[in-house]
Amino acid sequence: MELNVAGTITEVILIEEISQVGQARRRAKQLAEELGLNSVDSGRAALVATELATNILKHAGSGELHLRVVPGRGAEGIEIIAIDRGPGFEALRCLRDGFSTGGTKGEGLGSVSRQSQVFDVFADGRGSVVLSRIFPALVTDLRIGVNQHAMRNESACGDVWHLAINPHHLSALIIDGLGHGPDAEEAALCGAAAFSERPFDDPEALFMNMHGAMNGTRGGAGAIAQYDCLNGTLRFAGIGNIGARLLTPEGSRGMASYPGIVGAQMRKVKTFTYAEASSRLLVMYSDGLQSRWDLEDYQGLRLQHPATIAAVLYRDFCRGRDDITIMALDLEQACG
Repeated sequence: MELNVAGTITEVILIEEISQVGQARRRAKQLAEELGLNSVDSGRAALVATELATNILKHAGSGELHLRVVPGRGAEGIEIIAIDRGPGFEALRCLRDGFSTGGTKGEGLGSVSRQSQVFDVFADGRGSVVLSRIFPALVTDLRIGVNQHAMRNESACGDVWHLAINPHHLSALIIDGLGHGPDAEEAALCGAAAFSERPFDDPEALFMNMHGAMNGTRGGAGAIAQYDCLNGTLRFAGIGNIGARLLTPEGSRGMASYPGIVGAQMRKVKTFTYAEASSRLLVMYSDGLQSRWDLEDYQGLRLQHPATIAAVLYRDFCRGRDDITIMALDLEQACG
């Protein structure tokens, strides 16, 4: 499989009253049709959006539906994530038809599960996250998750991400353009374009190319992670305040970056190599996410789908006053 994809912003639909259920249904169907999914798959996307939005209103009162196009193995699909800060629920019981915590028929989550190639639920006292991914027939999932948002009331996002995968390697990039708004977005896009030309080059060479491409813009922070699926090693290089952690059942390890601004003041780049990174979770994030999170505070979350993990971190640790990008990668399933 060969993949070289530019990032997109997560589309958010607030679910606070009944008319927004229809809005969610129409937008999910429209997104599926724009992607070229057939009428059956577009109908599945519409049904999933309807059920998830309805569940938010009935069981939590309010929340958000996140929509995006996601890459799969062979073609793209639709991702729909429901996020709320309600009382949570017992996920396994709610999957059985006929069980409900809201006095309804209890068919919502069971129906969503049947319509989805990928289905995942995480619920605790802080609220719940429900993930659905819908792909064309014979397309399988990539266990990657991204949650990206512009600062409130901004149409341009100064954060940019890019992901490249071949049969033996993965290369991931996050750039946070200095500040926010169109000028920050321009800087980040210039760097990502340079990265996309040769994403599997040595990280230090990639940073030099990005530095040149971003010269004359505001510049920004950046981080590159490259995973070798053959020997299980991870290489990481960063400039500025892009955070990165490598997580295992035993704990997490922060990854080092150097100070500077790509495109303006970049004096030194160094690549760090982390051996035996297979079967680990890599989380990279811009400074729109607070750094004080710990997945050990969420029982079982580390083992769930990376998109669920990214959504939970967004829900609980988004600063709300800057652009934000969270990328979670299951390194064991990264290549192929």
